[in-house]
Amino acid sequence: MSITDNHCTVVIPTKNAMPNFSAVLSSVLSQKTPWRYDVLVVDSGSKDGTDTYAEAFENVRVLRIPPSEFGHGRTRNYAISKITSPFIAMITHDAQPFDENWLLNLVEPFERDPAIAGVFGKHVAWDSASPFTKRDLDRHFSGFLAQPLIVNRNTDPQRYSSDEGWRQFLHFFSDNNACLRRTVWEKFPYPEVDFAEDQAWAKLIIERGWSKCYSPNATVYHSHDYAIFERLQRAFDEARSFHRDFGYNLAPSAVSAVRSIVGLSARDILFTLRSGLRSGSLISLPKQILLNVTLIAGHYLGNRHRRLPESLQKSLSRDGRIFRGDPVK
Repeated sequence: MSITDNHCTVVIPTKNAMPNFSAVLSSVLSQKTPWRYDVLVVDSGSKDGTDTYAEAFENVRVLRIPPSEFGHGRTRNYAISKITSPFIAMITHDAQPFDENWLLNLVEPFERDPAIAGVFGKHVAWDSASPFTKRDLDRHFSGFLAQPLIVNRNTDPQRYSSDEGWRQFLHFFSDNNACLRRTVWEKFPYPEVDFAEDQAWAKLIIERGWSKCYSPNATVYHSHDYAIFERLQRAFDEARSFHRDFGYNLAPSAVSAVRSIVGLSARDILFTLRSGLRSGSLISLPKQILLNVTLIAGHYLGNRHRRLPESLQKSLSRDGRIFRGDPVK
């Protein structure tokens, strides 16, 4: 059976997503596909009318859960369990499809290879993003074009067994903009982890012999210009998760941390000298250097989270506030 005979559901976890969510949902509902699709919003306690706004649309269904029950993997598994579509597109409430072909480009690779378990697409920064954010996103996703678009553990088996960086590349996955094959999800649902549930899932399916695909034309606008403390919190959650769930050490020592800060800042200074005021990078440079410091500090602390008092861990964790139902700006 061709996927054009099938049905896709777009799942969107939401919380206090207005007013920008109106543009996101409009873009999702404007997709051009030769097959049917619908939208499932799973809302965790919005107080700004996100849920009532969404359910006013004919092709949108809303599930409501208490904020205390939210979990990145848990909530997505719950949403998928409530639908029967053979393909499930995952997008977040702050990721807006770039054009009307986003969904088609996200689902189409499954027809080319029955071994594909998941497809992820490209992110581009919002026009208002800092020049450093735009540069970093562009470099990150351009890197996937240097390798086959469809990869698995047999793409380079010797490298898979010996190269940690290659394994990290293989399990990169972002359900800010992704699609899952339901039959694979039924065997391997999202792990219920605190952070990086998408990469934990991709690692699982890669290890089980399935393939992952990058679809560069399935593009969304999605970027964040974090404040200084927000960057520290995000880096703390990332390093803690990667150390606990993947065995990676993002800041092995104080010396390596200092070297990373110097290296990142030197790169940003060089970028600024090359681009100057034309991109606004000169104005953004002081903040960017502070962000480099907090990024690496967050990684350093996250790798050593077990040594920290529980109260400090709670303060440093942005995701922890979400799980507790605390407000997160």
